[in-house]
Amino acid sequence: MLSVFISKKNLIIYTLLFLVFLSINTKWLWELIYPIKYEHEIEEYSRRFDVDPFLILSIIQVETSFEEDRTSKKGAVGPMQIMPDTAIWIIDQAGFSYKLEDLAKPKVNIALGSWYVSNIFHQFDRNIVATIAAYNAGPNKVSKWFKEGIWDGTLEKVNRIPYGETRHYIQRVLFFYERYKWIYEYRF
Repeated sequence: MLSVFISKKNLIIYTLLFLVFLSINTKWLWELIYPIKYEHEIEEYSRRFDVDPFLILSIIQVETSFEEDRTSKKGAVGPMQIMPDTAIWIIDQAGFSYKLEDLAKPKVNIALGSWYVSNIFHQFDRNIVATIAAYNAGPNKVSKWFKEGIWDGTLEKVNRIPYGETRHYIQRVLFFYERYKWIYEYRF
């Protein structure tokens, strides 16, 4: 009788472990862990500006974890953490009618940020690693690294980037990029 009880107990334990394993490897659980906020805005502006929506998602995740009211110590604003000077430049270059005081609004912030990512992406010949580096360190800085032979824009040589923050930023954005692409491949 005791052996039957033990085998039933083991069966229950193994069944529960199996179910836990299955749930960990299903996308619905990962969607709970990595929810998308601002999905409409990301979809709209990534299409409008021909930029990968998973890249926008990943940048927002790394910059603010989708917290819209965040302002950095350096003054970067909104979900995509755009500096006011950069926002002014984007508004001028893209011909947006947005006002700087609206930069913290998610719709405006994501529109400006998506345009900026698209601009950088095309400036660096569709190199996603260089785009991520430029979003963090600035396109002029990344261009300088290329010209001076400091970095060639590849992930393999990312350790040659002189800014530790930028090296780490690239790794984090790429981690979330792959994660979001796997979880939400059917969304965009």
